[in-house]
Amino acid sequence: MDKMNHSSAEAEPETIEPLRYLSKGDATAIETELLRDYKFGQQQLIELWGQASALAITKAYPLSSLSKKQPTVLVICGPDQNGSIGLVCARHLRIFDYEPTIYHPKRSSYSLHQDFTIQCEKMDIPFLSYLPTEVQLINDAYNLVIDAMLGLETDSSNIKEPFSGILVTLKQIKIPIVSVDVPSGWDADEPSQDGINPEVLISLMAPKKCAQNFSGKHFLAGRFLPYDIQKKYDLNLPDYAGTDCLLEL
Repeated sequence: MDKMNHSSAEAEPETIEPLRYLSKGDATAIETELLRDYKFGQQQLIELWGQASALAITKAYPLSSLSKKQPTVLVICGPDQNGSIGLVCARHLRIFDYEPTIYHPKRSSYSLHQDFTIQCEKMDIPFLSYLPTEVQLINDAYNLVIDAMLGLETDSSNIKEPFSGILVTLKQIKIPIVSVDVPSGWDADEPSQDGINPEVLISLMAPKKCAQNFSGKHFLAGRFLPYDIQKKYDLNLPDYAGTDCLLEL
């Protein structure tokens, strides 16, 4: 009996592996494998991530918590993949009875990005031609700001206008910011940051190194990943409850 207990005690540490925080290179490699080897489509991945982001927002800020105001959300989208995820997120938030408005200052010529834009327009989601001022944002024009600007693929040391100016504004506001995957202006590989301070972070696939010291609400949307990829990259993803597609870390 003692021998059995001793064996199980020895084995226990092997079953509790730490969640892996991905480098930018590993995250890019995983996405490449999903597209090339596992035949996921780009649109499919963006849809999965955008819907999961919207669900995370509903968990962090349920409609009931916004009952004294209109459930207004400003979604700031960039021209690359993170911006497309933001567009899908806005569409799902609209379906969930939130009131998203999109600021999309630098649109992409990529046809898939344009398709997501049209989907939002067809849902009667308004698009702003300018970023509201700090005063307008502070005066409760919006309950939340969703940062879907720059993401993993952006060089944080070389951020150009209009996004450098937007980041200056976002550093000043007091209303909550939700960042998708990598907060805009952060280096994906560096855990210490001097930039915007999101209240909520939604990590896609697996958290990135920049999130290691993140102290706000942190959601993970990675349940769709094939088991072979999880094993190959030692992701050690936590267990998701029931049929949930995301969890809070």
